[in-house]
Amino acid sequence: MKVDILAIAAHPDDIELACAGTILKHINMGYTAGIIDLTQGELGTRGTAEIRIIEANNSAQILGVSFRKNLNLGDGFFEENEATIKAIITEIRAAKPKIVFANAMRDRHPDHGRASALISRACFLAGLPKIETSLNNVPQEAHRPKSTYFYIQDYNIGPDFIVDISDYYSKKIEGILAFKSQFYDPNNPEPNTPISSKEFLDFLEGRALEYGRLIGVKYGEGFKLDRPVGIENLMQTL
Repeated sequence: MKVDILAIAAHPDDIELACAGTILKHINMGYTAGIIDLTQGELGTRGTAEIRIIEANNSAQILGVSFRKNLNLGDGFFEENEATIKAIITEIRAAKPKIVFANAMRDRHPDHGRASALISRACFLAGLPKIETSLNNVPQEAHRPKSTYFYIQDYNIGPDFIVDISDYYSKKIEGILAFKSQFYDPNNPEPNTPISSKEFLDFLEGRALEYGRLIGVKYGEGFKLDRPVGIENLMQTL
């Protein structure tokens, strides 16, 4: 299904944590969005791959995305090679997005940086006609997204631009908490993790408040760029 924005993530819940507010905002503006999870997050301390798929689908309904798909490339062990690149190229060519969201270029979890490089490379190579891919045995046409934006995750690596998500923050948290096995739930008997505490939700709000303050709003989400962005009207940046 063709979408305006394709958000790609190493793990289910990466999107919710980092850029769900931006997705919600643009869907409300009339644009379409889809999500591709590269892995099932099967190495997570809490829950199982099967539970994570259910949670991811529940969150997708909350966000209102057009589709969510999991490539099951192997949590912790996917590599940048021809097979994984072509798997992502196939999804990019199928969705034909104008914009792709990708993992942080550098972060605490090594999968995030690897996914970032993998997605960025796939976005470029998807535009080369001599790379052949097919979907349901139908050859695909080349398609290169106009822009790739890298959402910020655990490490505060400093945003190049910030999106005002003040009206969508509570819905973003609803999408995050759809991952009941992962995040704060005082009734969950599984081992505690750095992201399962109530304090982690406070951290998320603090980050959103910090980014919001930088642009004069309540809540914001930050993104990094790998190239300059052209601006036609400076008045739109005020």
